[in-house]
Amino acid sequence: MNYLDFEGPIQQLEDELTRLRETALSTSTDLNPAIAELEEQIREKTKEIFKSLTPWQRVQLSRHPDRPYTLAYIQAISNGTFQELHGDRNVKDDKAMIGGFGNLGNYNCMFIGQQKGINTKMRQYRNFGMANPEGYRKALRLMKMAEKFGLPIVCLIDTPGAFPGLEAEERGQGEAIARNLIEMFQLTVPVICIVIGEGASGGALGIGIGDRVYMLENTWYSVISPESCSSILWRTWDNKEQAASALKLTAEDMLGLKLIDGIIQEPLGGAHRDQQGAFDQVKKTILEQLPKLLKMNPEKRIKERIQKFESMGVFNE
Repeated sequence: MNYLDFEGPIQQLEDELTRLRETALSTSTDLNPAIAELEEQIREKTKEIFKSLTPWQRVQLSRHPDRPYTLAYIQAISNGTFQELHGDRNVKDDKAMIGGFGNLGNYNCMFIGQQKGINTKMRQYRNFGMANPEGYRKALRLMKMAEKFGLPIVCLIDTPGAFPGLEAEERGQGEAIARNLIEMFQLTVPVICIVIGEGASGGALGIGIGDRVYMLENTWYSVISPESCSSILWRTWDNKEQAASALKLTAEDMLGLKLIDGIIQEPLGGAHRDQQGAFDQVKKTILEQLPKLLKMNPEKRIKERIQKFESMGVFNE
């Protein structure tokens, strides 16, 4: 188990619990009452720490190395029926953007999302979840395929941003994302988007236009990362915690600003501590919304989707 800096008190108690269990096993001593008491202390300490997390701590949790990524969610909520599809039919298959068919309860769906990779080698293979233009064009191809067959679309967002490389810009990164925005507004099938980790900039928004948009409890969604914001404003990353607070990027902030439709609660201690619990919550949320969206007239659904995003923001003339 990897621990973040603010989880130090929890780590100390869990280390003590491990030693106590080893002692009970090696000495054949009944230490169950002491173990139960320590487990309760751990639960209470976890509740105490997690009820007052700062925005920066939420950002840290969204990047936790043990946190489940898109493929894990898809495989779990589709009960292993996921069939991945590849390629944008133009340049290549972008490994940072995945998508394909899968069953969700009684529904056939198209799943799309960014995949970061679970270790160093896989992160390089997946380009750390930063898609190139062909990734967004692959996503759009799959969305149009889902529309053709009348299948709802589920987008799982987890990216530090679209890939900013020179080759990506030469191949039309901005145009690819912009094309996805306008096309997603007009899709005739239901679209549900869920931020499961990081939701940074246009890289997230490129698959983030939906009838329902949700965020997991310990995720963030913003035009820029706290580190990049700090670098621009203060010429250093040292003010990233201050930037995280100023950006209003947490799920609670986003819900308060009416930029998302709801928050999906994570298991105590975060999704990385109980991955199956997180999968179940995500699946439950999708299955609650799909019947409602499928009953709606497509034209009405599109109109409400457009109005939903048109109502965001404040401006003066």
